[in-house]
Amino acid sequence: MRMRRPNAGDAAAIWRLVRYCRTLDRNSSYAYLLVCTDFAQTSVVAESAGRILGFLCGYRPPSRPESIFVWQVGVAPEARRDGAAAAMLEELISRDVCRDTRFLEATVTESNVASQALFERFAARHGARVEREPCFDVDLFPEPDHEAETRLRIGPLYR
Repeated sequence: MRMRRPNAGDAAAIWRLVRYCRTLDRNSSYAYLLVCTDFAQTSVVAESAGRILGFLCGYRPPSRPESIFVWQVGVAPEARRDGAAAAMLEELISRDVCRDTRFLEATVTESNVASQALFERFAARHGARVEREPCFDVDLFPEPDHEAETRLRIGPLYR
């Protein structure tokens, strides 16, 4: 699988992949155009034979410039367990835009065991701590079935 930066031409495929994965929050196609243009330096696509099988979108929070926040990670069901999600995280933090990054952050729900394991393994590979704190309470979400989100803060990271 090849890891690369997304471009505007990838947005529709990413939008379709999110629906295909069925486990991710469904953002608008416009949001993925922004991810693929304005946030391309902090986002990754994983492709094989010209097909996008995974994506990761992230950004540098203005109030926490020492961090990179991973907003979404998605991998097609047929490509799971091949290490694509881990490879995308490693690709992201290896980029020059993350040169001074000391923390990787994400939010996860309690039931998302796969994401929790992904970030725990990332921390272990980097000899880093995982700090957890409540982030978004269930009452903040308009969907009746959305779980609370816990912020994971992994670090410090050293290049």
